[in-house]
Amino acid sequence: MRIYDDRYERERLRFQVAMHFIRLEARTRTIRLWTGLTDDRIRKLYRSYLCDGERPLPRHRGRSPHRVGMFLRTARLRQQTSMLASLCRLSGAAPEHPAASEHPTAPGHAAAAGFTLTLPSLMRGAQLCQAYEVYRALTPEPMLGFEHAVFLLTTLAHANELVYGVCRDCRATVVVDHWSLRPARCTVCAAEADVELTGRRATASSPTGASARPSLPAGRESVAAA
Repeated sequence: MRIYDDRYERERLRFQVAMHFIRLEARTRTIRLWTGLTDDRIRKLYRSYLCDGERPLPRHRGRSPHRVGMFLRTARLRQQTSMLASLCRLSGAAPEHPAASEHPTAPGHAAAAGFTLTLPSLMRGAQLCQAYEVYRALTPEPMLGFEHAVFLLTTLAHANELVYGVCRDCRATVVVDHWSLRPARCTVCAAEADVELTGRRATASSPTGASARPSLPAGRESVAAA
């Protein structure tokens, strides 16, 4: 009975994760990779439970997001990316360390010496859904879809393009370019640093700055002119 119970629980979790992925508008390939369900069964789940609602869920086609540059394109995207990455770490979806898969050529697997971990799994899928829903609840205008969350988690697990960093000023978790030579800063601290730098430059170039010639007392002006 124990073996049967474990199998039942795993199938139930597989069904729940697949339904959650469908509700979050994940592509069929993503659902198949993270749950192990066939394309036919995924389509049947959608038709049986989610297709007849008042507002049918869209089924996205085409290639999933695959360019890491979009996560760092603007200050707003960098802020939301760091928030989503932090929630993935807090929920347990993000691996504590980049890990090497037994099948390093398979999509969704990370590579690093000394570890063995397959990233797509039912438990991580459930944790990723939880992290993404919290992100959407905390963000008035979310710019990252669920497929972006899957791609971000996979990229951070690989750790060869984007990595977790720590803001040098406030110690907040941020996502940074793995090859960047600049110190890591969150968007708030980066904006404050830019304002401070602009202020120093304005002071240095102002005629009333430290480089300006000091004025002479009224009684010595004529002597200086002579």
